[in-house]
This record gives sequence, C-alpha cells and structure tokens, in this order.
Amino acid sequence: MTDRINLLNLTPVDAEAQLASAMAELGEPGYRVGQVLRRLWVNPAASFEGMTELSTPLRAALAERFELPRLVLLTEQLSTDGTRKFLFRLSDGEAVEAVAIPEGSRVTLCISSQAGCALRCAFCATGAMGFSRNLDVFEIAGQAREMRLLEQPIDVTNIVFMGMGEPLMNWKAVSPTLTILNDPRGLGIGARHITVSTVGILPGIVALGERPEQFRLAISIHAPSDELRRELMPINTKYPLRDVIEAAKVFDRRVTFEYVMLGGVNDQPEHARQLAVLARECRAFVNLIPLHPGGSQGFSPTSATEIARFARLLRDRGVEVAIRKSRGMDIAAACGQLRVERLGRRTPRAADQHGDVQVA
Repeated sequence: MTDRINLLNLTPVDAEAQLASAMAELGEPGYRVGQVLRRLWVNPAASFEGMTELSTPLRAALAERFELPRLVLLTEQLSTDGTRKFLFRLSDGEAVEAVAIPEGSRVTLCISSQAGCALRCAFCATGAMGFSRNLDVFEIAGQAREMRLLEQPIDVTNIVFMGMGEPLMNWKAVSPTLTILNDPRGLGIGARHITVSTVGILPGIVALGERPEQFRLAISIHAPSDELRRELMPINTKYPLRDVIEAAKVFDRRVTFEYVMLGGVNDQPEHARQLAVLARECRAFVNLIPLHPGGSQGFSPTSATEIARFARLLRDRGVEVAIRKSRGMDIAAACGQLRVERLGRRTPRAADQHGDVQVA
C-alpha cells in the first residue's frame, strides 16, 4: 500500500477514527485502538515495530496502512545552564530548531512553526536566513514528541511557539497542533502552559481567541511607536501597532508583550513611557528580553543596568514587568542561529512573495 496515512498529522480524535476503521477491517478487538493511540503521543513508540504489546502480524499490518515519521536529530547542544538546543532535519532536507529550557520543576520547550521566516525583523537570525516553507502538523508537534523519545526523555511542562517562524502565518497546521499538544490523548499539556507568540498577525489573533481553550498569547512589540516598529519589523506596515493593540484589547485572556532590548534603539526612557501606555491599555504583562549576542544582526545588547532601569520606569507606571533570564549564552541558542551555522542562509522573501502563508 503506497498512500499510507500519517497518524501524527491527525488530531487524536481523527487518529482514533482511522485506527478504529483499520482494526475493524483487520478483525481486531476495539481495545487495540486505545493501545495504539497511546503510543502516538502519550507514551510514543519510535515505530510500529516498537509497539511490542501488539502481535507481530498486527504491527506489520498497521505499518502497511499508516506511518509515524520521525524528525532526525542533526545536532544537540547543551549549555552550562542546562538549556538544550536541538536541530532536527526534515524529510526534504530542511532543518528546524527546538530549545528545552529547565527552570526549577518546569521545562519549557520552544518550538518552531516554519522553516525560516518571511518577516525579516531586523534583529532576528531566523529572519536573516529567509523563508523556506511552513511546517506540517507532525513536524511542529513532533518536536515535543521527540523529547519523549530521547534516550533520557525530557518531561516538557510548557510549550512556547517562539522558535523559527511566525505561527499565525501557518494557522492551518498550528491550530491542530495546539489540539495535539493539549489533548490528554495527545501530549496532555495544559492550555495555560502553551503560549503562541506572534508579531501581530490580526486574523490569527482572532482565530486563537475564538478557540475555547485558555491558550496564552504573546505579542512581539519590540518598539512602542509605528515609526520605530516599521524600521525594526516590516510587517508593521501591514499590521500597524494601533491595530495590534486593539486586537490585544479584545483578546479575552491575558496578553504578554515581548520586548527585545536593543542598545540605543528602543531602550530609552521615552520608549518606556510609550510602552507603558500601550501595556496599560490592554492590561498586558511586559517581558523584557536581553538581546542574545549570537543572533543580534549587528545590534548591541542593552546593559543589565539599563534594562533594570527600563523595568523600573514601567513598574512606576503600573505595568507588570519581568526581565527574561538569558539562557544558553555559551551555545548557539539565539533563534535560528544554529540552523544558519549548519545550513547557511537563503535569500529572504517578503511575506507576500510566496504562496505558502496560511493565515486564519
């Protein structure tokens, strides 16, 4: 049978339906469906051959009908602070990154939704490499699945879509991925522990807000005015800051503003005052991010002292703020950096110059 069904591209309810049909056709008892379903995500098997609770003939029959594609681990880097970065090769030779960040009892996995990125934010290593394609469902959720398949599995407690790519420009795949990550028959991660980060793709923000689960939204602001934001983030021309703020105001769950600190560019007292106005307007939490020098694209990091001063100015204006701890400073942990080092750059393309963008 040539056209095998990729079970990892399906939500658990759809995978269950496919398996139920196959088991009935094969004359197998119904409980076999649950056995296989569990081995997709909850306690994943590397292949059907690894499902030793099934008979050898059944494993062979399932392998004829279905596939469970893996992501190939090209490179792994371990930081002295415990951060682990993974570079996975996809079946067409593309590569994507995931980063596991331990913090106390939590492990946050930062996952990618696209190979490269079309948005060309001035300070981002991923944007500098250019856009290749959207990832499929199994390639996004598979980054978390692979953590459970490691020789020493990583118990991921939190997921952030803050890796390579703009997730809300791949909503067709990201939406079912969210279901897999959250569903108890999938990876079973609580919705409040899953954050989707966007530069402000308005149709996607609306679509995320319409989902019943309490998924979190983070918006990459990075500049408190349209003029500066256009310089740093070309997408601001299509989705201006004012429209993004209005979308954040109607999003019915708490919003985080992500703000990378660029020395002498967006870190002055006036910027803090402007940012405070925007944050208060939609009751946003502000996350100040020290620039990772490895992916800085010619920008200089704001000093720790200046970041602390900027944070105080926000707090003095009634804004909740945190300073993200820099992680993986001794490895290529800036988003996209490891892939660029391994595979080089591509000619960047604007968001409207390819046909593979799938907004909601």
